[in-house]
Amino acid sequence: MNHLRESWLMEAVEQIKPIFERMGYEVPLVKVSVGFPSTGSKGRHLGQCWSTRSSDDGVNQIFIAPHLPTTIEVLDTLVHELVHAVDDCQSGHGENFKRIAKDIGLKGPMRSAGADELLMKDLMKISSLLGNFPHGRLSIPRAASNAGIKRPGAICSKCGFEIVMFKRFLDIGPPLCPKNHGVMDQTGEWE
Repeated sequence: MNHLRESWLMEAVEQIKPIFERMGYEVPLVKVSVGFPSTGSKGRHLGQCWSTRSSDDGVNQIFIAPHLPTTIEVLDTLVHELVHAVDDCQSGHGENFKRIAKDIGLKGPMRSAGADELLMKDLMKISSLLGNFPHGRLSIPRAASNAGIKRPGAICSKCGFEIVMFKRFLDIGPPLCPKNHGVMDQTGEWE
């Protein structure tokens, strides 16, 4: 099949719906696209679902991160985000999310829950049916290393109480220790 990636994702939703239906859940109308989650592009988040309350058209919006390397990882992430859509993002990764996720075959810590063996077999079948995800994976450059640079902070020489300083407050100087009330010593790079 020759698809644009969004139509491929929407067809994937149609193929995944029966997995939810077998367990008594209805996947609501969703829109799915590729994009960086609102929490940034550092590569930690694989997808994000927005609730119907966040959307002018009242439809859950799902974004799949553009750095996922395989079709199976895209499908696995899509299933996770569809659990959020079924819950309309009401419980985060809490009890209702966990119940739905486990019922349909997700396992592991809920924030990163992925397909168990049975669900993975279903995703492999869907992958065979749809073909490879039609997307050129983006490589996310790693942030420049801060190795050797220590964030500015302050430490109390009497009790060892230590804090990290915000750069905007460096010109004020080190704070007072809340326990000993003396001026704390600078640590890290204050320049």
